Amino acid sequence: MSPTLAEYCVIACAEAWRDNGEVLASPMGLIPSIGARLAKRTFSPELLLTDGEAMLVGLDGTPEGWLPYRQHLTMVTGGRRHVMMGANQIDRFGNQNISCVGDWDRPRRQLLGVRGAPVNTLNNPTSYWIPKHSPRVFVGKVDMVCGVGYDRAAAAGPSATRFHRIPRVVTDLGVFDFATSDHSMRLASLHPGVTVEQVGEATGFELHVPAEVPYTREPSPAELKLIREVIDPKGTRDREVPGAARAGTTGTTGTTGTTGTGSR
Repeated sequence: MSPTLAEYCVIACAEAWRDNGEVLASPMGLIPSIGARLAKRTFSPELLLTDGEAMLVGLDGTPEGWLPYRQHLTMVTGGRRHVMMGANQIDRFGNQNISCVGDWDRPRRQLLGVRGAPVNTLNNPTSYWIPKHSPRVFVGKVDMVCGVGYDRAAAAGPSATRFHRIPRVVTDLGVFDFATSDHSMRLASLHPGVTVEQVGEATGFELHVPAEVPYTREPSPAELKLIREVIDPKGTRDREVPGAARAGTTGTTGTTGTTGTGSR
């Protein structure tokens, strides 16, 4: 059986923790959690995983160490954690909003609130997982800055940029990073069957597109076995990202320039 779209998303999330070494992986959401566990079982065995409360846990969930809140905060403020958060809005420089939609004085929708987003983004690497890529999420300007993007971190100076890094953004369409001269968002890879044009239509700002865009790498047979039989045997990943990956996509797609709608 070929990899599903959800499994491509899992592998793309897992790759966020490649070569991270002994850092605390803090995945928020189902697909990132499967990805973090897959990374630890394969190419990033030094990753630390937590039960979300007070324990460091092994691959099977067995407690392996004590992680009191004070020690957890020390890891956060020292850059020794890599969190993967969600985003209700995100812009071309990686500013993220999870607080409200609309004007602050009279928002159209109340969301989670700022929570720990500023601390996360300024003190340790922060990636993002967005299960439904759309112009409502990828906006020209976020309604409120919760997670700090590259432009705002640079404006704040060295104290804000010391540990600030956004390694990648993963969606149901592809993978994005900020490997550009001005740290604006770049299309790093497309999931199978997705086109650059589709990404442009789903993005509300100008997106940097390299001359050649690779496809997201396919999970190996060993990785698929781990995902399907060990980490997520009940197939819960397919509830978050339904549908099969589309066939006929190997190698790279040749595209040049930038793409995007430029508006919401």
